[in-house]
Amino acid sequence: MIYHTRKMVKPGDLNPNGTLFGGRLLEWIDEEASLFAVIQLENTRVVTKYMSEINFISAATPRDMIEIGIETIKFGRTSLVLRCEVRNRMTKKTIITIENITFVALDKFGRPKPHKKTSADIIERID
Repeated sequence: MIYHTRKMVKPGDLNPNGTLFGGRLLEWIDEEASLFAVIQLENTRVVTKYMSEINFISAATPRDMIEIGIETIKFGRTSLVLRCEVRNRMTKKTIITIENITFVALDKFGRPKPHKKTSADIIERID
């Protein structure tokens, strides 16, 4: 798992319980995963097709620094399947896991487009 993005939990990110709002975290995950998919597929036209069960394991609180990890699971004909883990940067404690986030490559008309990528084409670093 490669951790690309770090975020600081701020007061505006909190739910009424004083912990990181799940919707905010999912927004960050979707953005990070879509950027990762764009790079892997070398296509700026990708859409989130599917997210599997979301497993909230622990909470993040104000001033926690979290990091979002993404890895490629498999390539389909027009799709890319990713796995995500978010953890507390300091304690390394897992906050959330998502086993399957599927992105689909699109053509200029918004239709699924074959990408011809394979696991041999994985770009490990986003530099």
